[in-house]
Amino acid sequence: MRKRRTIVMLLCAVAALSLRAQQFVEDSLKVDGRMRHFEVFLPEGIAADAPLVFVLHGYGGGISRTNPMVETATREGFALCIPQGLKDLRGKPSWNVGYPFQEGWKVDDVKALCRMAVYVQRRYRLSRTNTFLTGMSNGGEMCYLMAYSRQKTFKAVAPIAGLTMVWMYRELEAPKPIPLLEIHGTEDRTSEWTGDLTDEGGWGAYMPVPLAVGYWVARNRCTREETERVESLDSESGHYVIKHRFTDSPSGCDVWLYEVVGGGHTWHTGDLRTGDEIWRFFRQYVN
Repeated sequence: MRKRRTIVMLLCAVAALSLRAQQFVEDSLKVDGRMRHFEVFLPEGIAADAPLVFVLHGYGGGISRTNPMVETATREGFALCIPQGLKDLRGKPSWNVGYPFQEGWKVDDVKALCRMAVYVQRRYRLSRTNTFLTGMSNGGEMCYLMAYSRQKTFKAVAPIAGLTMVWMYRELEAPKPIPLLEIHGTEDRTSEWTGDLTDEGGWGAYMPVPLAVGYWVARNRCTREETERVESLDSESGHYVIKHRFTDSPSGCDVWLYEVVGGGHTWHTGDLRTGDEIWRFFRQYVN
């Protein structure tokens, strides 16, 4: 019996080491009767209890192994979870953030992502406290919805080209401060910097980006703003970045807004080392 137990323990140890040597792992979890598919990225040699960052795609998108967080995770030694959104009533993979055309779509992505995070933390021996959320466009809207929700899973959020829908602002009240970083282009024609209060774009009414971020500055009770201008990585683009950092929150929850002047609807990797900037923000809250 003792010999058999030793063999089992050795096999488990070998399996664990094999897992840590892998890169991308396909996995799934059933939530509310629906299979939720995702990939977990584990840099080689990642330590047990390492931080975990969720990366959400935009509307109509999917799992991408080339998203800007992969290189940063490889270098800094944290894990990624890259989920696939379900198809909405239009047949497009997305996150349910209350767009007008999503009305009647009974999918709770806040619940699903929180359940997924707990599963990934346990299954892959990752931190149960240092878990973060970023996403682009529709994924950015999901970051805002998560911040407004009564969840205890994600410690900080970083929407990229994300929006605060008017319904969120009017119907929800953030239960607690949460650190937030938004990176957004001033010439974004999909998610307008100046907002779309009359729903001309068809996504539903949404707020101007500075006003939407201002809610979190007030909610977190930040009292200091620091501003820095940096040039784009692409010297020929004509773009530059104004980094607004709102700090001195009693809770320690900063709010950062990166205004990419001239930037469009992207992850902004042409102007910034986006993955590094997101991790620089999240890393402040790793304990």
